[in-house]
Amino acid sequence: VQLQASGGGLVQAGGSLRLSCAASGIIFSRNFIGWYRQAPGKQRELVAIMGIGGQTDVAESVKGRFNIAKDNAKNTVYLQMNGLKPEDTAVYYCYSNVQGGTWGQGTLVTVSS
Repeated sequence: VQLQASGGGLVQAGGSLRLSCAASGIIFSRNFIGWYRQAPGKQRELVAIMGIGGQTDVAESVKGRFNIAKDNAKNTVYLQMNGLKPEDTAVYYCYSNVQGGTWGQGTLVTVSS
């Protein structure tokens, strides 16, 4: 069971990035998926979630800018981030509830002002 996050990088404020979370040993269509982030000196926080039925929700701080989507054929979940702000700078992690909870390794997003 493994989650591999990628797609982070350095972007200017107002720009966009798409993060990917590729899974092995997990069937996303049968499990809860979430994207979390942790900024320096802050606690890890939930950014976006997708339920087993495909329903989605995002945190108020990113509503209207971020969305979560999945490609079942590729067993990959995406976090599309638009209108990025410096306060979005963080390490982003994907998570699934499989096997009591599995985390990806994180990908760094840095937004410059």
